Amino acid sequence: MTIDRSLPYFESRTLSKLKGVTLRARGVVEGAVTGSHRSPFQGFAAEFAEHREYAPGDDLRYVDWKIYGRTDRVFVKQFEEETNFVCQVLLDVSESMQYRSDAVEHSKLEYAKHVAAAISYVVIKQQDAVGLVTFDREIVHTVRAGRQPAHWKQISHALEEGAKGTADVGQVAGQSSTAALGEIADRLPKRGVVIVLSDLFTDANSLITELKRLKHRQQDVRVWQINDPAEEDFPFEDPTLFHGLEGWADVSIEPRQIRSAYQREFFSHRETLRRQCRSLKIDFAVIRTDMPVDVAVKRSLMPTARNS
Repeated sequence: MTIDRSLPYFESRTLSKLKGVTLRARGVVEGAVTGSHRSPFQGFAAEFAEHREYAPGDDLRYVDWKIYGRTDRVFVKQFEEETNFVCQVLLDVSESMQYRSDAVEHSKLEYAKHVAAAISYVVIKQQDAVGLVTFDREIVHTVRAGRQPAHWKQISHALEEGAKGTADVGQVAGQSSTAALGEIADRLPKRGVVIVLSDLFTDANSLITELKRLKHRQQDVRVWQINDPAEEDFPFEDPTLFHGLEGWADVSIEPRQIRSAYQREFFSHRETLRRQCRSLKIDFAVIRTDMPVDVAVKRSLMPTARNS
């Protein structure tokens, strides 16, 4: 399965390193065609439906060794109770996501777009469907889920156009950029996988309330926090003018005087979200924008990355 090298955010060098990486739904999902994930529509017995070529991660119990003996190719049996899933990538395009420190190549938003492209590549390559929703305080743009390689072009176009959201329009300081998650939850008709890409710079309780709405819709939710390394390390030394985002005013600060307090609040906020996500059985992964995109995606999709 080849990809158009001219598509923005779909870098062949990165995507080539994602061969063999898969996204598996952990719970019961709903889909339209046969696949490799549990479906809620099960009969009394599992009936054979068709064969498909083996992919890394498939259960070896379902390999058809007779076909292998005849053709020297590996195929697995599929059953009617199995189904493909839909993965929805929810991308935060709020103003705070536009931050980039001097130490990294991309802003959080640009980096998250590369991550979104990588996810869509992994999902479509394994013959599942992927959709994209960009959001700020409200839904900005939606790409309906698709599973054909041509769908990459639609996602790429949406990522290229979705440079910013609505944060500059009457923004109230501190207003949640994740309030749209509840509206998105109401629009998702099927149980599937939802991956949220955001810096999560919002009130923890408000965010958890919106994530609960996604869980109530029986979605398999994954939350990936995107952070610039400077937001964690706070390396500033000299008196600095910090430009306010999300409606906050600019402020001049002596960094060395507040570094300890800032980092304490920053990591306390993260741990609160991590703990509450764990209680809801939501994967929580942290991604820094100085990480190679392929490494970030691999680690976040691995079971050991859960709540890491």
